[in-house]
Amino acid sequence: MEIINRYITIKNHVDGAPQDSDFKLKSSPLSLSLDPGSHEVIVKNLYVSIDPYLLNRMKSYSFSQQSSAYAVAITPGEDIDAYGVGKVVASGNSKFDKGDIVAGLLKWGEFTVVKPGGMLNKLDLMGFPLSYHVGILGFSGLTAYAGLFEICKPKKGEKVFVSAALGSVGNLVGQFAKVLGCYVVGCAGSNAKVALLKEQLGIDDAFNYREETDLKSTLHRYFPDGIDIYFDNVGGHMQEAVLSNMNINGRIAVCGVISEYTDCGKRAAPSMIDVIYKRIKIQGFLAGDYLNLFGDFLSTTCDYLRTGKIQPLEDISDGVESIPSALINLFGGQNIGKKIVKIAQE
Repeated sequence: MEIINRYITIKNHVDGAPQDSDFKLKSSPLSLSLDPGSHEVIVKNLYVSIDPYLLNRMKSYSFSQQSSAYAVAITPGEDIDAYGVGKVVASGNSKFDKGDIVAGLLKWGEFTVVKPGGMLNKLDLMGFPLSYHVGILGFSGLTAYAGLFEICKPKKGEKVFVSAALGSVGNLVGQFAKVLGCYVVGCAGSNAKVALLKEQLGIDDAFNYREETDLKSTLHRYFPDGIDIYFDNVGGHMQEAVLSNMNINGRIAVCGVISEYTDCGKRAAPSMIDVIYKRIKIQGFLAGDYLNLFGDFLSTTCDYLRTGKIQPLEDISDGVESIPSALINLFGGQNIGKKIVKIAQE
């Protein structure tokens, strides 16, 4: 049986903010029958993840492209891989059967042909919706969990600041910290998001960074006794302002620098004097560094979900053709929580 597979590519390298004109919806025939002896797996994509790091892969050059096998450069015209969940429609691999629900590196398209050795695992839904396994129970959740608990090692009562606090990772960091008993403040890019952080997620306080002209003074207002932990999703001027408000032995987990992805002029210039004399720990990390924690993360997060201690925040678009606008809107700050595209019904 042969079908037409639609998928998204980039027309050219994307060195600034992504635009509709950078992307193309392509179609090509795909046989759903595998040749004898093939070890490939054909997956019908159901949900795919939209993540900021993908923009670095689309650039003509980024150091990140050399740092990880999952961050290699995307060639214009070729299909784009991203984390997702799907359903096996044909398998030459003895580990997978037709009908299995799987998670792994899929394509920004309707179907994925997974080669031998490709990142793909059977998925135990554990009673949760499929989309949860792309976000809160996937790499976004692991990133929040590992960055907060392994790098920052919070203690009850400590003061935690989270930037991009309503993003896919930030919203979970805030919720995890609150469950532990920390005092948590987040920042976001609109008053509506600030209200959501406080009223729906129960964060202690929040502010709209777009309305603040002096970030150092703003942070001192929200943290008169200083900041113990900063979960950094944005880099840039916010990181500089935080350092001046950090307490001695403060910890900073650098998860992302989204403010710098589209404007290299916004690179942070933190005060090293503050770092030295306050003995501040600053550590960058990737979720892949902490795959050994996945079991603990999954157990803890599932328990928190079932008991209502945390809640998922998902922003879901429909159809493969919506993928470009989903990424564009992500960099425009229009997402609330984890940005996902639903490709098809199970």
